[in-house]
Amino acid sequence: MCGIAAFKRGLGDLGWVEGKNILIEYRWAAGKVDRLPELAQELIHLHVDAIVVSGTPAIQAAKSATTSIPIIMTVAADPVDAGLVKSLAHPGENVTGLSFLDTELSAKRLELLKEAFPKISRVAVLRHVTSAIAAVGAVESVGRSLALQIQIHEVKSPEELDQAFNAMRQDRSEAVNVLPSPILFNNRKALIELATKYRLPAVYHLKEFVDDGGLMSYAASFPEMCQRAATYVDKILKGVKAADLPVEQPTKFELVISLKTPKEIGVTIPPNVLARADKVIR
Repeated sequence: MCGIAAFKRGLGDLGWVEGKNILIEYRWAAGKVDRLPELAQELIHLHVDAIVVSGTPAIQAAKSATTSIPIIMTVAADPVDAGLVKSLAHPGENVTGLSFLDTELSAKRLELLKEAFPKISRVAVLRHVTSAIAAVGAVESVGRSLALQIQIHEVKSPEELDQAFNAMRQDRSEAVNVLPSPILFNNRKALIELATKYRLPAVYHLKEFVDDGGLMSYAASFPEMCQRAATYVDKILKGVKAADLPVEQPTKFELVISLKTPKEIGVTIPPNVLARADKVIR
């Protein structure tokens, strides 16, 4: 989920050049959560000076594997709620980095759905089992304030996506709010195809969903967060303890909207919503 190019650009700005004064060991789980503990152990056996990791499942795997090696979160959903840090201001252990306001933004995406489609009254919320629980509560709370019936659909694997969308149809869902999850991100094309098949307006947590045919997304700027993660590496390599580095939150957010997808599912995005978009994909 985190851009390697942006991260390396951030390192370069601080004088760290891969292959010259810093060595980077890459490990990818390719969406297979069960591989994360093994990959974390591999890095520990290499005696790395820091572990840079994206996504709550991967962060949890790294945290379970070591209490001494600094762990830098590039993309974390509600790290306090997930038990990754004690607080944002005082992480307390060997984990720090950046949080992308998962709870707040998940609720904001529901508001955007209602603004874009004022007549909807039933909204499905799609979450993977690794999605933050706090986000569900926030969405349900905002749903009540907007007089929306919120329908939670949880999947344990990508193979359950079709079943989830079929259940949305049976529940007469009129739109879907997709909660952040590395698994859903890695299977976004299948997810988007199902949303199109069932003609459900959907809002996502990353612009890559819109790049691949999704309707719209509202999210923190992940490249900016990945670039900021490099500052944590720089400080830790210079002797600062992870426990002494507060967790940062994003300050830049992007609304991305597709102009092609509404035609495919038979909806119209109001001009006032389009006018707010930071990027429109034609």
